[in-house]
This record gives sequence, structure tokens and C-alpha cells, in this order.
Amino acid sequence: MATSLLKTSPLSVRTKLLHQTGLSLYNTSHGFYEEEVKKKLQQFPGGTVDLQKEDNGIGILTLNNPTKMNAFSGVMMLQLLEKVIELENWTEGKGLIVRGAKNNFCSGSDLNAVKALATPEDGVALCMFMQNTLTRFMRLPLISVALVQGWALGGGAKFTTACDFSSVMLWVVESKRVKVPGKYMYEQVNKLMTPESKIRFVHKEMGIIPSWGGTTRLVEIIGSRQALKVLSGALKLDSKNALNIGMVEEVLQSSDEAKSLEEAQEWLRQFIQGPPEVIRALKKSVSSGRELYLEEALQNERDLLGTVWGEPANLEAIAKKGKFNK
Repeated sequence: MATSLLKTSPLSVRTKLLHQTGLSLYNTSHGFYEEEVKKKLQQFPGGTVDLQKEDNGIGILTLNNPTKMNAFSGVMMLQLLEKVIELENWTEGKGLIVRGAKNNFCSGSDLNAVKALATPEDGVALCMFMQNTLTRFMRLPLISVALVQGWALGGGAKFTTACDFSSVMLWVVESKRVKVPGKYMYEQVNKLMTPESKIRFVHKEMGIIPSWGGTTRLVEIIGSRQALKVLSGALKLDSKNALNIGMVEEVLQSSDEAKSLEEAQEWLRQFIQGPPEVIRALKKSVSSGRELYLEEALQNERDLLGTVWGEPANLEAIAKKGKFNK
């Protein structure tokens, strides 16, 4: 029955855009000529965007341009779209961690590209290209988290807003191990922020506003009043302030690059336990609830249910646990 309903359900254009791979937000009818933008971005090399896909279903996306604090070069923007397309087709994937190389997240866009693409037409074209890339990133059927170390400035700050969990910041924590009945815990003695660990939307100081969808997503994450404060004040958000306003979900303890990545993976695992098809359907359902009108979201939820109800994971869970078992 569910399968037949799926076949006859008329999908809206908005729903198709949300879940079909390979579709762009913009085309020539919007005045967007993607190939022309790509040719311009190709002129600005430097750095790479690296993707590592683990057997446990967690992907690690690394912005790797450490000599420029992992700023996005034109080539890196192109590579980011390529990696998003690769992730759209990674059917075994469940989660994704975004980070920067060498204990820094991302300092924004490479100024060489910014200076060269100086006309309003160039700015709008780049905005449309990155809006498309980060919206497709946000719609990935993967639960994503940004691991922020060092600075997340400008474009780096905008990238954190495209992740499901806005960002995971770092404290350097002096602690002592204390034995308590049945378990160990850590009593925090002194907390010190690493001086460079901050999120900051610097766009006002550059004479522009955040694009790439950054303003829209920031309002959704922290609300319009807080977003206006953060953007108009170009505030430097340390982990305490970011946690207080809802930009940060968790504060990690390790300042070591490898250990903090392990910590982030462990934190993410609690949300991706289960078969990939179930986790991916959950993420798609949440995305539809966020982006679609109520009737469309309800239809999409129903259609997604038809892809997992009565399937092996569902039948196995029922047989193993029973409806009322705890």
C-alpha cells in the first residue's frame, strides 16, 4: 500500500528541489550562468577541500588551506560543490564532521578572489553559486556538525550555519580526575579559552552583508534579535557567548587536533546509531519540516515513511524488541 501511494503522490517543485540530487537552486532564468562562474573561480587556486568517508558512516570534510587560515580560494569553492555532490550519492553515509586543517576552521574567502570579483554582477553570481552549494549541503541526508577550532570568520562563520549542529567549540580545560561511587567524573578547576577560538561575522566591516544564505540561516538558528546584534555589532563570539545564544551545541575539552576530532566523532555517534536508511530518512523528514509548507511537509513525511515501514530494519526491530519492551 505504501509503495503504491509513493508512486501516485504528486511531488511539488519545492519537494523535488529538497530531495532530488543534482538540482540547482538557480538557472539561466534567474540570470545565473554556472559555467561562467566556475571559469572565473578556477582562476584562483590554492588549498583543497578533502573528504574522508569512514566505514562507520561518518564523513570528515576538511578545509585545507592552512597558510591562509583555511580561507576559501576559488578552486576550493568548486571543490566544495564536488564534495557535496559526492556526499549526495554516498548511500552508506549517516553523519558528517566539517573542520579546518591545523587547528583553525576557516577565515572566510581568499581576498585575491574577492578583490578580482569586484563588480556587483560578480558578487551576486558568487552569492548564487555558494547559496546553491551550501543549501545542497544543508539538505544532505547526513547529520552534520561543525568542529570549530581557532577562527570561523566571514565565510567560515556562514559555513557553520549550514550544519545541523551549528558548531562545536573548544575549551582548554585544566581538570583533575575525581573518584565518585560507580564512575569517574572530571571536576573542572579552571577554564581558559584559547585566544583565537571565535566565530565572527565580519561582513559589516567589509562594507557588505553575509550572503551564501548565512543571514537567513543565522536568523533561524538564534532568532532575529540575536542575529541583528551579532551581525550589526560584528561580535566576536567566544564559546561561552556562542553557547548562551544557541550557536554552539557542545563544548569539547581537548585542544589537540586529533583528540578533538575523536571527541567530535564520539559526540556525533549518539545521533547516528541505526541503519543508514533510517537516519537518512529522519534527516530528510526534518529538512522538509524546516523548508516546506505544512501540507508539503506532511506529504513528504508520509512518503519517506513508505521507504522504511516494513523494510528489514523495521521488521528486525519489531521482532527483537516488541512494541512495549523497554
